[in-house]
Amino acid sequence: MNDIQKTKVTTLKDGPLMVEGNFSVKGIDGNILSTMNKVFLCRCGKSANKPFCDGSHKK
Repeated sequence: MNDIQKTKVTTLKDGPLMVEGNFSVKGIDGNILSTMNKVFLCRCGKSANKPFCDGSHKK
């Protein structure tokens, strides 16, 4: 098996982007916000925890 894991981005219906793989999320200032295997990124702009989804789109 290849040691390089691909990153996968899935658009969830009426929800965030789900990003899976081996990656880091960097802020606008270049600082790393998260290094994880899975994150949910806000698409609606309502999250109080941008760029991450906090479920605000459901309200």
